[in-house]
Amino acid sequence: MTLSWKTGGVLLGLVFFLAVLLVKPIGVSTQFVILDGVLWNAVSPGAVIETETGLTSGNEYLAKSGGKYAQAVADPLNYSFVFVIAMMIGGGLSAWLRGGVGAAERRLPEIWRNSHGDNPAMRALIAFIGGFVVLYGARLAGGCTSGHMMSGVMQTAISGYVFTLSAFAAAIPTAILIYRED
Repeated sequence: MTLSWKTGGVLLGLVFFLAVLLVKPIGVSTQFVILDGVLWNAVSPGAVIETETGLTSGNEYLAKSGGKYAQAVADPLNYSFVFVIAMMIGGGLSAWLRGGVGAAERRLPEIWRNSHGDNPAMRALIAFIGGFVVLYGARLAGGCTSGHMMSGVMQTAISGYVFTLSAFAAAIPTAILIYRED
């Protein structure tokens, strides 16, 4: 069963609304930093330091907000971290239900094939680089597209609208450049 983009958009909006209503706004990029900290602490215990006032870290980022991120590294099983893990499992489950990753690779979008050929490895590499740039930029901005754009706009935050307009102002020319006809 394939959902239309309209149905998918309505379902995504409903999930975001329920998350904000029942738990808290959705944001995921910080959880990648928490995962880094969990892995760092597993390989090199001492990334998180217990002090008289609570947990902190020698790493400035983990120590900020009164050690909030250091606490999340020490005890990562919270709503946000589990949400990110569930997103990865959901993506894998979706790929599996649609016939597996190999089947998806054979169904490269026509616009991609017309612009860049039929090489799934090239598409995966470009997608990885794009994802890395977005995640890096999200951390520089102190949030991510789901936090700033989706949750921010839903809460009518001015910063959400500014981010959304900025993201599209960059994304549209980038898409035109990537998919230009030679």
